[in-house]
Amino acid sequence: MIHPTAIISPKAKLDSSVQVGPYAIIDAGVELGAGCVVGPHVYLTGLLTVGAKNQFHAGCVIGDAPQDLKYDSTPTRVRIGDNNVFREHVTIHRATKPDGETIVGSNNFIMANVHIGHNSHVHDRVILANGVLLAGHVTIFDGAFLSGNAAVHQFVRVGALAMMQGLSGVTQDLPPFTVSRAMNEMCGLNIVGMRRAGINAADRLEVKKLYRELFRSGKNLRAAVAEAQGKCTGEPAKTMLAFVAEAKRGVVADCSRVGDEDED
Repeated sequence: MIHPTAIISPKAKLDSSVQVGPYAIIDAGVELGAGCVVGPHVYLTGLLTVGAKNQFHAGCVIGDAPQDLKYDSTPTRVRIGDNNVFREHVTIHRATKPDGETIVGSNNFIMANVHIGHNSHVHDRVILANGVLLAGHVTIFDGAFLSGNAAVHQFVRVGALAMMQGLSGVTQDLPPFTVSRAMNEMCGLNIVGMRRAGINAADRLEVKKLYRELFRSGKNLRAAVAEAQGKCTGEPAKTMLAFVAEAKRGVVADCSRVGDEDED
């Protein structure tokens, strides 16, 4: 199960079912759960805790030091859940301080050359396509889909079931269920993703109306949020409203402000 060319610290903790490929390096402080597969030339380091059935393809570097000039080399942590796929050359950096963590949840598909910066939190069932870049302290909520070479600025949040088009970027928060394009532009709702997630027609319609009220009415966003408080009945609309109300960096603006998209 372990290739003879792999270098594994005697202090590392590997479940007996773990497979380790040629020339992989696993440092002390690493814990791997049942059924994990570590491919060739993978480097696992830092205080790294990994759950069950994770796949690390060739060249991944997980748990290395953060790219932060203030980092003082103290031991810091990365925590990973279960059933994730990390394709070739994914990099995930550990937190900057001992009281923080970089977290990847469960059932995520992280494609080749993705970078997840220090202190970021990728929740569950997220897809990050090739070349996605997440700066430090980024949060990606459940079911989000970031297309190829999308980029997220530090401290920015991407909401549940949101979608970023290829080559797009955000320096402000992207609300749940929305679609981004270009730089800091929002172009409607991820209706297909909402359907696939089992959100019913009534809740989708309420989210659609809330989106129009918040982002296409021409009203001041803070005033529009205040007006909508207490009016939402479905959980998806409440989720969107709460996300926008809690934004600290501002929210990506809708790029049309006129008309309305069909559900199809």
